[in-house]
Amino acid sequence: MTDAPIDAQAAFTGTVAPEGADKLDEAKLTAWFEANVAGFQGPLTVSKFKGGQSNPTYRIDAPSGPYVLRRKPFGKLLPSAHAVDREYKVQAALAPTGFPVAPQYGLCTDDDVAGSWFYVMGCVDGRTIWDGAMPGATPEDRRATYFAMVDTLAALHSVDVDSVGLSEFGKPGNYFGRQVDRWTKQYRLSETERMEPMERLIEWLPRTLPEQTRMSVVHGDYRIDNMIFAHGEPKPLAVLDWELSTLGDPLADFTYFAMAWSTENGGRSGVMDLDRAALGIPELDEVIARYCEKTQRDGIAGMDWYLAYNYFRLAGIIQGIKKRYLDGTASSAHAAAMSDRVGPLADMAWNYAVKAGA
Repeated sequence: MTDAPIDAQAAFTGTVAPEGADKLDEAKLTAWFEANVAGFQGPLTVSKFKGGQSNPTYRIDAPSGPYVLRRKPFGKLLPSAHAVDREYKVQAALAPTGFPVAPQYGLCTDDDVAGSWFYVMGCVDGRTIWDGAMPGATPEDRRATYFAMVDTLAALHSVDVDSVGLSEFGKPGNYFGRQVDRWTKQYRLSETERMEPMERLIEWLPRTLPEQTRMSVVHGDYRIDNMIFAHGEPKPLAVLDWELSTLGDPLADFTYFAMAWSTENGGRSGVMDLDRAALGIPELDEVIARYCEKTQRDGIAGMDWYLAYNYFRLAGIIQGIKKRYLDGTASSAHAAAMSDRVGPLADMAWNYAVKAGA
């Protein structure tokens, strides 16, 4: 298995010196660390990860070790978006259970320290797999890695939310109904042009909601490049990027993860156009069977509806990035390229809706 040491907290490899509004007041930050981060020893230095479309993410280096800081972006924000406090809360709750998350050190809700709310966690020593094809890995390692991802997701969906203090982390019922409504509203708030597939989906999805039979913590963005793996073995050390987490239907997470099998690779998480048999990547039916075994399910019906929903949701998320890019508040130079994806994602969503009977 490839074992190149990639800084796993970045959305894209590497860091840069913060510039302009991205600069943080190191004196204020040092004082906050001294007061709130157990074991901290200064001085600290700040660099910013290159990637990340949503919450700007920084690497903080100090004699006591490396840390990661995630804060809300500047500018006008959509309602309920960029909730770093929720990211912190869910990870802090899961950490004692043994579920793989980064150590959580503290949440700051004082805008005066860094210009917006932020939280600090440990920088996990591991590797990120950016490419779902896993170049350089053996077929056995690829298969083990994909099954480890399935098992980790099943473990998340098996956490007792009451026992970890997350019973109020979200509304347990009618998850897909609330999500369709939420992403419709978010899309409308960031809409820049009329897209007929989105209009049809906004009408069709609420009429065809599947029955929710289970409730769990839902990650919201579970894919291979949002995880840190141990060096040299297919062991997840941390699941990253909890901004969209809530309580809801665990099938939302699983079917989002399953999108990789309907997405071209392009150097990212998709595996649709790969020679999966030769690479050792399991087929989707194997992944479904393993997830069902780990979660005591008989099967998953209606995959086309779930995929239509997930592509619709992703189109709504990317539309928000597009709007922030046009407004000049997007947190990454990659936002312009990403904004071109909204139309194709909407088309894909409607194609699955048609397969589901629309």
